[in-house]
Amino acid sequence: MRKIETDIVVCGGGPAGINAALAAGRSGARTLLIERYGFLGGMSTAALVYPWMTFHTMDGKQVIAGTAQEIVDRLMAEGASPGHVRDTVGFVKTITPYDPEVYKVLIIDMLREAGVKVLLHSFMDEVQTRDGLIETVRLATKSGKYEISAKQFIDATGDADLAYLSGAPCLQGRDSDNLTQPMTMKFRMRGVDLAKVKRYMIEHPDEFYKKTPFDELEELPLSGVLGYFKHWKEADLPINRDQVLFFTGPGPDEVLVNTTRVQGLDGTELEDLTEGEVQGRKQVRMVADFMARCLPGFENASISSVGAQIGIRESRRIDGCYSLQVQDVVDGRAFDDCIARSGYPIDIHDPSGKGVQAAWVQGDGAYDIPYRCLLPKRIDNLLVAGRCISTTHEALATTRLTPSCMATGQAAGTAAAIAWEQGISPGKIDIGLLQERLIHNGALLRSGQTV
Repeated sequence: MRKIETDIVVCGGGPAGINAALAAGRSGARTLLIERYGFLGGMSTAALVYPWMTFHTMDGKQVIAGTAQEIVDRLMAEGASPGHVRDTVGFVKTITPYDPEVYKVLIIDMLREAGVKVLLHSFMDEVQTRDGLIETVRLATKSGKYEISAKQFIDATGDADLAYLSGAPCLQGRDSDNLTQPMTMKFRMRGVDLAKVKRYMIEHPDEFYKKTPFDELEELPLSGVLGYFKHWKEADLPINRDQVLFFTGPGPDEVLVNTTRVQGLDGTELEDLTEGEVQGRKQVRMVADFMARCLPGFENASISSVGAQIGIRESRRIDGCYSLQVQDVVDGRAFDDCIARSGYPIDIHDPSGKGVQAAWVQGDGAYDIPYRCLLPKRIDNLLVAGRCISTTHEALATTRLTPSCMATGQAAGTAAAIAWEQGISPGKIDIGLLQERLIHNGALLRSGQTV
């Protein structure tokens, strides 16, 4: 068995893990990022989750910045993102398109600049603990087992794998039956006549989402579409959904389709995941065929790519020191230990029905995510970031979105670095110092702060 000793280990190379590793590495700590795929990006790349939404409140105020905004800026500098653009679906104010292939290369460059060591093709499958501390994690690799020891650990796996294997208490799904939000196999189509799509939307507004900014559509670049209600109903596909959703780009005639829906399966169970992949790919073919046959603008469109894996909205999450509540989100609640903010609404894809439940944030349009949501119970040298932080099923429907995961990742990496510097557990660090460092590095933690 090969052994590596380091200061901070980050498990999971998705949006949360990338930002956590950048924050930790830039602090001077020896940082190791572990990822099971041969590339980074997590759901953003492996599952084609696109675009990122959202960095802003409904009135257009930016509430997520920091390292996440730095990544956007660098993508823009390479011509791989237009930056934050108006959401023509109308569900949020802005969305952020990006080129995932450029993103895969850029983030490796940024991590190397920060001195972070990356191990790809590495599956973390064992955790050794003693007296409430993680001592090592073990990786299954092509070259045999690796054993990694460190002082601080960050779980950015999305599924709370590290927390679960270490013995930290976890929850899953909604309270009544433990069912989670459905999985979606996303795919891209090329050859789409977007001008024709826009004309049809303007001429048939009743066929599209009521919040679509129809009065501005003539002047706005088309970024997303939700609707075709009549076409979808008439098609009567065996998919438990009531509309078509797609986003444009990154190619000029390309869209990313977010319409398949696989329900009732557990994203942490091998056989369920296998079945989800099978069902998801069958649904991709059905939906693409329907769109090419029935939707104006898609007459010459065809599938150009499908996710390497099915997209997971929800699986395990930690039962942490505080669980973010739905009322915290809706009320736009402020917390003394705020380490990130978000303006994304509650967005629950029904675990068993057709619809999507939504609730918007009141107050100034943003809510705080407290540091305690990143702290698991029982394990003292572990932080959690991204989709698996401590929330209720309902509140997870907003914290799971990519910009929020980026922000909690930066917070976890910064906190782990402070704990490493001071030789204490993350639960004992000074919150004021953590907030000061986050703000110094561009995070927006207070109402009225601007980029």
